[in-house]
Amino acid sequence: MLRLFPTLILLFTALPVLAQTGYPEPVRGTYVMTDFVFDTGETLPELKQSYLTIGEPRRGADGKVENAVLIMHGTTGQGASFLSDRFAGHLFGPGQLLDAEKYFIILADGLGHGQSSRPSDGLHMKFPKYTYDDMVRAQYRMLTEHLGVDHLRLVMGTSMGGMMSWVWGYTYPDFMDALMPLASLPVEIAGRNRMQRKMMMDAIMYDPAWNGGEYDQQPVGLKSAAHALIFMISSPLQWQKQAPTREQSEEMLESLVNRFYTGLDANDLIYQFDSSRFYNPAPHLHRIRAPLYAINSADDQVNPPELGILEEEIKKVPRGRAILLPITDETRGHGTHSIPAIWGQYLAELLAETE
Repeated sequence: MLRLFPTLILLFTALPVLAQTGYPEPVRGTYVMTDFVFDTGETLPELKQSYLTIGEPRRGADGKVENAVLIMHGTTGQGASFLSDRFAGHLFGPGQLLDAEKYFIILADGLGHGQSSRPSDGLHMKFPKYTYDDMVRAQYRMLTEHLGVDHLRLVMGTSMGGMMSWVWGYTYPDFMDALMPLASLPVEIAGRNRMQRKMMMDAIMYDPAWNGGEYDQQPVGLKSAAHALIFMISSPLQWQKQAPTREQSEEMLESLVNRFYTGLDANDLIYQFDSSRFYNPAPHLHRIRAPLYAINSADDQVNPPELGILEEEIKKVPRGRAILLPITDETRGHGTHSIPAIWGQYLAELLAETE
């Protein structure tokens, strides 16, 4: 049996069964906000913001929480995606960089993802057309109104969560000590990136079986959307090594498409990818006050380094640093964002700089 490439699995894993982790058991919680108002002016009578926490908050001499870490997942993912040996196993254990006996770790399910409110709950395409700004505001309210977190030691995220880290930085510039966006760019989603997102949405909506979002079973157009998504986050080097023959390549493709088709919802996916439509931190980067380390990898097909965008835009961030990881046998394209064994040294530097 061909082993599935792990990068893709992180996008939509359910809460995994863990071996002995060495860190406290994650605790699931949900904050329900009434009459939440979206940027579009739409409202939701009840908005569920779901999350996992690991560890306990600790307050400093000034009375503020001093050890809270917010970690945000990528598009189609959920907070539980980080509960893997490859991620949590390298960060949350005793003596590790984000030791959960020392830090209060918050893994939030983004709006429209995981166990937070989403179109597939019943409203389908009548669900409010949320944006990254709405998602960040919902998380801020969950932290301050529900968990009592009035300050964050660190804000970090992967892919979409990386983009939301930029939004956090300029929306609430005094709320955190440090920022670490992984696998993202601080500019409008355009060019090939937006085209691929549009391909996925169109593949679903052009399918008559989608029926305006009122389907009884997942439309076949979701499989076509999976084709675009697979190429969007692929790793040419690793996939050539993993599937060096025609038979293995076709087997891998079939396995990946089926996994996406059975693990995703068509309406949710439309909203998840379209939520980036107004994302554009570029005009606001000068407002980011906390030290920020932006980390991308050279084999990332979503944020290819030849664009030169990160290196140019980081100049606008007063205390910003751009880091490009070279291609190695260990990098996994876009999915390098979830391998702290590769970029952990920079997290250690950021934490030391902001101690």
